[in-house]
Amino acid sequence: MLSNTYLVCVTFLLLMVDYSKIFANKIKDIKDEGRYRQFIGFISSPDQLPYKIDCEHKKNVVVWCSNNYLGMGQNEKVIAAVKDSSTNIGAGGTRNISGTTKEVVELEESLADLHQKETALTFACGYLANQTTLSTLLSIIPEVVVFSDEKNHYSMIEGMKVGKSPKYIFKHNDVDDLRSKLDLVGKEVPKIIAFESIYSMDGSIAPIEQICDLAKEYNALTYLDEVHAVGMYGKHGGGIAEEYNLMDRVTVIQGTLSKAFGVMGGYIASSKDLIDVVRSFAPGFIFTTALSPILAAAARASVEHLKFSSTEREKQKEMVKKVKSSFTKAGIKFAPTETHIIPVIIGDPVLCERASKMLFNEYNIYVQHINYPTVPRGTERFRITPTPYHNDSMVEHLTSSLVKVFEELSIPLQLKNLHVEYN
Repeated sequence: MLSNTYLVCVTFLLLMVDYSKIFANKIKDIKDEGRYRQFIGFISSPDQLPYKIDCEHKKNVVVWCSNNYLGMGQNEKVIAAVKDSSTNIGAGGTRNISGTTKEVVELEESLADLHQKETALTFACGYLANQTTLSTLLSIIPEVVVFSDEKNHYSMIEGMKVGKSPKYIFKHNDVDDLRSKLDLVGKEVPKIIAFESIYSMDGSIAPIEQICDLAKEYNALTYLDEVHAVGMYGKHGGGIAEEYNLMDRVTVIQGTLSKAFGVMGGYIASSKDLIDVVRSFAPGFIFTTALSPILAAAARASVEHLKFSSTEREKQKEMVKKVKSSFTKAGIKFAPTETHIIPVIIGDPVLCERASKMLFNEYNIYVQHINYPTVPRGTERFRITPTPYHNDSMVEHLTSSLVKVFEELSIPLQLKNLHVEYN
């Protein structure tokens, strides 16, 4: 007869959770779906853009999917700012505990000037700027209701999840649908309309002026994510809102220092009162180490340079035009956009990954495949982002390589009833 001790031990073992199996099954699921992500290690060196060295095979590859849109990470003024800045690499604490360095203060002054706002506030990254700011505003404003574009970035969505505030999602860039949602709430009720200027996966541009008109009519604040536009558009690199002379109509402009500005960090620019509320109440700001003074100095140098130099923007626009023209002539299907983002829709996660690997292994081209959840299932794609440092021969090589890879994998090439204009 089995002892009670033995039965207890067996029962205990049966009830034990196999955590490794849980993790392994989850990874198997995404591998079976063809959306498992593998990271490729690269070595970057100044003056070599858009080339990077593959760490494993020690070969040069041409990168066509970088967010370093203007190559400012290798700008002489940015590099000089790093060398001339404080010897402290780290901030040494939160903003409240020694982290408010001279470099951070000067960067925030530069960003406020860029967007013609009273002041600005920096964060460790753009994700944190979005998540922290929106969650704080929703927790501070009594009975606030938020209206969000259906394609907003996940960082914005995370920020808007806080609390029990009513949330309405309007169709992408659809001002009529936004109006219909606003009609459901009284004008006396506090509101925030959150949207992006350029949507990173589609390259579409928001109807900022019409949204601001609705915000005025319905007594709403506007929160505009400009991360894929700052540095790139506007006379001084202030983004789409500056390009269309609308910065004064936007309540909060959020941006990043890690894309066109080529460094790292995020920020918001707005009124003194709003910034002070975020500074004083946001856990994601209060309890986070301040931006590194070296990074802050580099970012400020980049922002100040692009305020007065249009050379990088003009060269980049020229290269975007050449890529789009080359793709069209070769019959490569891509979504027409008025921006620097060129989405090449493949529509299958497995084929998308295979095409990316073939380009890398056989043609020394790096274009990362983008699958769910970054984009909806069935819209898997490449996201081509030309820089001022690409050249005509690289464009020709990219185009011919895509044609060969797509033909080998039976990915359709031909454009169907798609008219594209290049301005």
